[in-house]
Amino acid sequence: MNQRLTHHRRLRTAAHLTFGTTASRVYLGLVLAVTVFVAVDTLFVVHDDASLAGVWVFFLAAPTVFLFLIGGSLVGAEGGGPAWFVYLALTVSVLVQACALGWFSRLLRRTGRSRSAHPQGA
Repeated sequence: MNQRLTHHRRLRTAAHLTFGTTASRVYLGLVLAVTVFVAVDTLFVVHDDASLAGVWVFFLAAPTVFLFLIGGSLVGAEGGGPAWFVYLALTVSVLVQACALGWFSRLLRRTGRSRSAHPQGA
């Protein structure tokens, strides 16, 4: 039972770091806004040539998305792999980076609290 509680606590911590901190929420909101823009641009706007709007989603998911795509090409996927793999790599990359941002913001808050408000000798 104790191991189950520990596992549950780790999942809650990971979910909080990914979705519960201000930094991760701002990042996820930005990714969502850019994704909606790309979807609208792709589906409803007529272009004379190819639109590069989709590149912005990859910029926001970089560098982890490129690690997933390189890993996919190493196991035999050609040209980034099938579409489902690219979408999965983008989704997982964004979630990993949101969790990393949440962890980093929590680390900065803890570091800020550990410092005293008064310099030594004052």
